[in-house]
Amino acid sequence: MKKQEVQKNVYELAQERLKVIFNEFDNIYVSFSGGKDSGMLLNMCIDYIRRNNLKIKLGVFHMDYEIQYKMTIDYVDRILEANKDILEVYRVCVPFRVTTCTSMYQSFWRPWEDSKKDIWVRKKPKNCMNMEDFPFYNANMWDYEFQLHFANWLHQKKDAVRTCCLVGIRTQESFNRWRSIHQAKKAYIYHTYRWTTRLGRDVYNAYPIYDWKTTDVWVANGKFQWDYNILYDLYYKAGVNLERQRVASPFISEAQESLSIYRVIDPDMWGKMIGRVNGVNFTGTYGGTHAMGWQSIKLPEGYTWEKFMNFLLATLPERTKQNYLKKLAVSIDFWRHKGGCLADHTIKKLKDAGIGITVMDSTNYRTNKRPVRMEYLDDMNIPEFKELPTYKRVCICILKNDHACKYMGFAMTKDEIRRKNKIMEQLKNIIT
Repeated sequence: MKKQEVQKNVYELAQERLKVIFNEFDNIYVSFSGGKDSGMLLNMCIDYIRRNNLKIKLGVFHMDYEIQYKMTIDYVDRILEANKDILEVYRVCVPFRVTTCTSMYQSFWRPWEDSKKDIWVRKKPKNCMNMEDFPFYNANMWDYEFQLHFANWLHQKKDAVRTCCLVGIRTQESFNRWRSIHQAKKAYIYHTYRWTTRLGRDVYNAYPIYDWKTTDVWVANGKFQWDYNILYDLYYKAGVNLERQRVASPFISEAQESLSIYRVIDPDMWGKMIGRVNGVNFTGTYGGTHAMGWQSIKLPEGYTWEKFMNFLLATLPERTKQNYLKKLAVSIDFWRHKGGCLADHTIKKLKDAGIGITVMDSTNYRTNKRPVRMEYLDDMNIPEFKELPTYKRVCICILKNDHACKYMGFAMTKDEIRRKNKIMEQLKNIIT
């Protein structure tokens, strides 16, 4: 009788992945934000090194965004100090561009900007690294671009054979993260390990806890008595849902709804934030309400959604207005000539409602859905609302200060893709 294979738990699988990483790579660092996932991953790596008596230094890459809960700053300081004997810390305080959705006037802000030094919310931490330490830095660089360049810079600085950056992302967090793991092409992973991503020759990201759930993270912290960010205890007491307890930039779209929690949990930081980034107080007050496109926004009496959109556009600065109009034009042209992919049951609902559509048979996208050409609608009250081109969705983007129009389904622009490809090509040419 064939012996039944014992199923391994996520911790055991993560240990196997760490064994691969520490055996195969000579330059290893953890991307550490101070959140629950990266914090648990860092603790697990520290524990692995100590248990196996490895004579190495583990790199820690921490992008310090200046504005953070004091509890997060304290946690970062605490874990780095407690393990300084085996850690090599890269605490980055650089004025790269960071997305903000708190203002209609600006789409980004800069932490540690020299011209704003008199209103920084705190002093730079000791032994931090500044823009002068990174020859690749330029003023047009976004934070995500900096991360890519940093990997190559460190690879060269260490004269490494192979470099691995450990990232604490989990597929439970979003479909995009699930897709990045499970649909990775063989040419872009390390050997056969689908939990890796190739950044350049001999430079990789690795995701050892990609299959963990939120509850697994907290079980590990409790079982092994690992230090963690006590901000999460306060989130729990404040009634924040377990899956929405995140440590990230407080000004991105996903954080609007909970921005006001700063006022309760860390009032000192809240007072400094208001004068540091445009629109913080308004977003903290109205984020998560109808006023900023959350919940079920109501159409003013006497308006259609198209007219309301034009009214909202008229209130915006010209540059911001033109940004939305440009994206709207692209979207209208896409739905009119190329068509968006919709499921058969959605197509049936549109037909039953008497909406004029043209359904095509094939698409270049890998999907079972069919491409549908149609004109923009004012609104469509069906569960698949977010899949359809409507002026109501544009209104929601404007109210949310969603400059990138993610709510409308926009991915990176051609210019952004071109810039990303240019960065990857530079990395490829330098590393090869």
